[in-house]
Amino acid sequence: MIYFDNSATSPIDEEVLDAMIPYLKEEYGNPSSKYYCKAINAKAAVDNARANVAKLLGASEEEIVFTSGATESTNFIIKGYMDYRRFYEDGKNHVITSNSEHKATLNTCKFLNGELYSNNDPTVGLMGEKVLIDRGYEVSFIPVSRIGEIEAASVEKSIKNNTALASFIYVNNEVGTINNIKELAEICKSRDVKIHSDLTQALGKLRINVSDLGLDFASCSAHKIYGPKGIGAAFLKSDAYGIPPITALLHGGEQEYGLRAGTLAVHNIVGFGKAAEIALRDMDNTEKHIKRMDEYALRKLQEIEEVELCNPTEKRIPGIISILINKTNFHNERFIKKVSDQLAISSGSACSAGEPSYVIKAMGLEKKVTKVLRITINKHTSKEDIDQLVTIISNTI
Repeated sequence: MIYFDNSATSPIDEEVLDAMIPYLKEEYGNPSSKYYCKAINAKAAVDNARANVAKLLGASEEEIVFTSGATESTNFIIKGYMDYRRFYEDGKNHVITSNSEHKATLNTCKFLNGELYSNNDPTVGLMGEKVLIDRGYEVSFIPVSRIGEIEAASVEKSIKNNTALASFIYVNNEVGTINNIKELAEICKSRDVKIHSDLTQALGKLRINVSDLGLDFASCSAHKIYGPKGIGAAFLKSDAYGIPPITALLHGGEQEYGLRAGTLAVHNIVGFGKAAEIALRDMDNTEKHIKRMDEYALRKLQEIEEVELCNPTEKRIPGIISILINKTNFHNERFIKKVSDQLAISSGSACSAGEPSYVIKAMGLEKKVTKVLRITINKHTSKEDIDQLVTIISNTI
């Protein structure tokens, strides 16, 4: 099988796996325990990993909080900051986001807005009618452009006197559109609004410095940079007084500065740290390889008459290619199922699998949501892999 679903998850790097194994076997100490060597070794390993993740983000070590992944980080930051701002500071309760964010951001904001209580059920009444619950927050979901870009004018227009936070994805996970986060952050800063960004699809692919981008908060995961699943990080910008006050999402012990209770998964944290170290070390080579494979894939795919690019502009990160198959009887889910023994590919986000892409709808392509395929490249992808991909698509559609 050839693998082109790297935006869903990437293969774990052998160096990462080797770094993790000792912390699943002999070095099994709890980093929150004291005095004995296994605990000390575990804490040192966590500290080293935190330093590596901080370097990859251009942050300080004390600004990194480990979580179970970008989804938890996003929930923690949006819910935690809005709760603290509303109940402990100035009462501001308005959030701005876009209508093409990852589900982690979108559903967190819909929760605050009283639109849902679980991830697959809207808030409903006894007769099945949709009911909005007043949780005391207000959310603006701004539209995106034809290529899925969040436009500065829309952000500027949406800021109100009670706006506390804006949350915008850096690189769209379905179509690869790169948002001008620095420009959006400058707008927010000029209006005293904090900004959070989901960096998951940019991490390890673009050189990131959270300070240069002007971010107050950020989310990321390890498993998109050849690390393990189940581990991520939240970036919280510090000032002269330390990291900002924020309500914890998980209550219990005092791990992670008292902000994220629970025994730390040392093996996963070590894996994340190693993946971050490798990503920074190999950034130039990885970036060049993925760009070459992206250009080759574009050339080969566009030789297929029915193929159209969802985002044909330069505002797209190499490695995420979203295409439309303009053929009357083509249906993406049926195609993916049919070729599943030969090819790993998707119709969009793994977190939205089984439902039509709301990102494609937001881009004004509602009538073509069943025509979309997402092809994502990793650092191991070869021209031979791409040739096989193109052959399978050509012979099957």
